[in-house]
Amino acid sequence: MTSNEIRSLSDLRIGESGVIDDILAPRSLTRRLLEMGLTGGTRLELIRLAPLGDPLEVSVRGYRLTLRRDEAQAVRLRM
Repeated sequence: MTSNEIRSLSDLRIGESGVIDDILAPRSLTRRLLEMGLTGGTRLELIRLAPLGDPLEVSVRGYRLTLRRDEAQAVRLRM
């Protein structure tokens, strides 16, 4: 993996982390994710996956946040 690789949050494995580069979603979802603290330049780490892979639990800004897989697919991370 190179430091410039861009991946979706939903593609991370447990323990992997990245920095938010972009959110590719409709305006309403983008706004909701921004309000939850998922802003550009913020580092996050995948902590846990539910048994069927949905939802995902991430650590961001010192707290844990649970996202549905479709929401996580919209979040692009710089690795």
